[in-house]
Amino acid sequence: MSGCGKHRCESKSTNFKLLTCAGVLCCLIWNGFAQQGGSDCIKANAKSCGECIQAGPNCGWCKKTDFLQEGEPTSARCDDLAALKSKGCPLEDIENPRGSKQLLENREVTNRKKGAAEKLKPEAITQIQPQKLSLHLRVGEPQTFSLTFKRAEDYPIDLYYLMDLSYSMKDDLENVKSLGTALMLEMEKITSDFRIGFGSFVEKTVMPYISTTPAKLRNPCTGDQNCTSPFSYKNVLSLTSEGNKFNELVGKQHISGNLDSPEGGFDAIMQVAVCGEQIGWRNVTRLLVFSTDAGFHFAGDGKLGGIVLPNDGKCHLENNVYTMSHYYDYPSIAHLVQKLSENNIQTIFAVTEEFQAVYKELKNLIPKSAVGTLSSNSSNVIQLIIDAYNSLSSEVILENTKLPKGVTISYKSFCKNGVNGTQEDGRKCSNISIGDEVTFEINITANECPKKEQNETIKIKPLGFTEEVEINLQFICECQCQSEGEPNSPACHAGNGTFECGACRCNEGRIGRLCECSTDEVNSEDMDAYCRRENSTEICSNNGECICGQCVCKKRENTNEVYSGKYCECDNFNCDRSNGLICGGNGICKCRVCECFPNFTGSACDCSLDTTPCMASNGQICNGRGTCECGTCNCTDPKFQGPTCETCQTCLGVCTEHKDCIQCRAFDKGEKKETCSQECMYFNMTRVESRDKLPQPNQPDPLSHCKEKDVDDCWFYFTYSVNSNGEVNVHVVETPECPSGPDIIPIVAGVVAGIVLIGLALLLIWKLLMIIHDRREFAKFEKEKMNAKWDTGENPIYKSAVTTVVNPKYEGK
Repeated sequence: MSGCGKHRCESKSTNFKLLTCAGVLCCLIWNGFAQQGGSDCIKANAKSCGECIQAGPNCGWCKKTDFLQEGEPTSARCDDLAALKSKGCPLEDIENPRGSKQLLENREVTNRKKGAAEKLKPEAITQIQPQKLSLHLRVGEPQTFSLTFKRAEDYPIDLYYLMDLSYSMKDDLENVKSLGTALMLEMEKITSDFRIGFGSFVEKTVMPYISTTPAKLRNPCTGDQNCTSPFSYKNVLSLTSEGNKFNELVGKQHISGNLDSPEGGFDAIMQVAVCGEQIGWRNVTRLLVFSTDAGFHFAGDGKLGGIVLPNDGKCHLENNVYTMSHYYDYPSIAHLVQKLSENNIQTIFAVTEEFQAVYKELKNLIPKSAVGTLSSNSSNVIQLIIDAYNSLSSEVILENTKLPKGVTISYKSFCKNGVNGTQEDGRKCSNISIGDEVTFEINITANECPKKEQNETIKIKPLGFTEEVEINLQFICECQCQSEGEPNSPACHAGNGTFECGACRCNEGRIGRLCECSTDEVNSEDMDAYCRRENSTEICSNNGECICGQCVCKKRENTNEVYSGKYCECDNFNCDRSNGLICGGNGICKCRVCECFPNFTGSACDCSLDTTPCMASNGQICNGRGTCECGTCNCTDPKFQGPTCETCQTCLGVCTEHKDCIQCRAFDKGEKKETCSQECMYFNMTRVESRDKLPQPNQPDPLSHCKEKDVDDCWFYFTYSVNSNGEVNVHVVETPECPSGPDIIPIVAGVVAGIVLIGLALLLIWKLLMIIHDRREFAKFEKEKMNAKWDTGENPIYKSAVTTVVNPKYEGK
């Protein structure tokens, strides 16, 4: 067979295995998650449906009467929803109440334009949505709703100016006297409905804060200064829209004096906050401007004057004067924060440069407050108020009232320009302009049920605003089926309990699944006899307790592992394992025996009955040379190996193996020509005209294309295939390709031509070498000729005919 076909089949087999493994793994992971979630439900050991649903948001209670197996306690009815379904509890018998939310009042935020104040009363303006809703909370299941806030344009403002009238503020008073009309003109740019009021403070009228001598009580100032008698706090002008009246009354005020540097401003702030009727506060934006050039006394400082009673946070104004300053101590900062928040008052501290640091620390403790630097004579107070108001109104901060025990709340903000916040930043949005709309996502979760199961109400509001969201909390602590319970039911052992949600809730002093025992009978030895198997001394197989003559199996640390049976003799974790998994992951362990899924068998369900992995590329199981056992081929022919018995190291290839038979049947020649009819009739043969007519690889049966030589050295072509029925089909090209004989003449002519050409080439090379040699010799001669030295007076080729010989012994005598 072709390697290509084989690869395709092995690839399919591998993919199937991968898919099978992936499926099993997914089931196991899902099972693990479901059981992990259910473990909290089981650990709760719930005796009733109410206890069950309080154990967690994923816990359900099966009220099917015959749901429990023998030995299982009532608490086994409480489990994860998926686990209950897998155990056979119908969906309609599972109690699983869910939380919900309901909008009770949901007016749209107001689109209010400036100049329309007369047409719309302040109480008719809506800046927060929704206004009222109801939440049904189940333990552990959060409920989420959206809160929208939009700053209304031309929203009314009440501003109360509280001023320190100690002697050091003398020059400031002169500038404040004309504050009313000037501030009214500036505030008209912001709102058409503005009211202003005025109050003043000095100090507690007891020693050592002021001098109590009669003369100093009349005029606390020294020299010829005419000062008014000291006082704690005085409401000079309740809130009014008449700026001229503000100027008139403030113009009549006189400076007073005291002994110590810190002032009693906290007493005044407390009275301004709690005396709403006298001050005239409306349910609009409330601003309190606190102007001083000194520090402040707070809770505990009253002991210096013998005042030990804590401030009661109540209004004590008589004729617009605080009368209990000598009786109650200064309020604490926390007390002030509470009262300012309750009354939606935003505070602006206008203080001199010297005390900026102190009041900035105070600002950090008081939400929705601001600090401005007051000039030495308060000449910049109007601009200070405008800037502080813009700063305060551009930020919205949500706060909630005290939460019931076990209830938590979280915020997420969606502010301008895509800015989002979580945790503490989720409570606020900054840089909000008039008309801007921001949204908050509020998440409320009950972590436990209240003891009395009563409803609770909480409120959420933006700091400094009077509007709020009222939220009614209703807790889901019982199941619907509990209201349908039958008290003193005959199903609970002659009326010893209430039959509800498919189980008995025993009366006091009774125990057992059916309340069949009293607490006095629990340790009776007679009862233990019913909990022992025959010929055994073990009570409940040592895997449970004998209660009222019935075994209640104990729970294991791993909640996925359970004991069951009348005597707790069964479990679901002591079955045979394969690959580290109980029942190989292919079955369910019941009473220590594996119940295998379809297509699996064996004690550990590790034997697959699926023959797909054994299918060879020719469509035969184990290539017809073995048996498929547990999804694996057991090859019976020793020559063949591999996962599908297709590998043969000593076998010829398909083409070589069958070429002799095909040669004898197609062309009547070859080694098997004589025995062809006996050995070569095992295949069906079809002749085709040319190679193009042979079957192509896209057919369904595995196919091999072959090219072989016959006895005459001719090439013949054929295909070999086996169909699903095991029939062999061969297609042969009817005409072999034989090589033709050689042409002698061209060969001889070529050889002769080659020899001639080689001879000519050699002659040319020799001639070329000679020419090069001659030229080199001539060049050498020319060079030597140039180097010769000649005598110009003598013929170089002349030789004299006379020869002179000298005797060496002749001395000339």
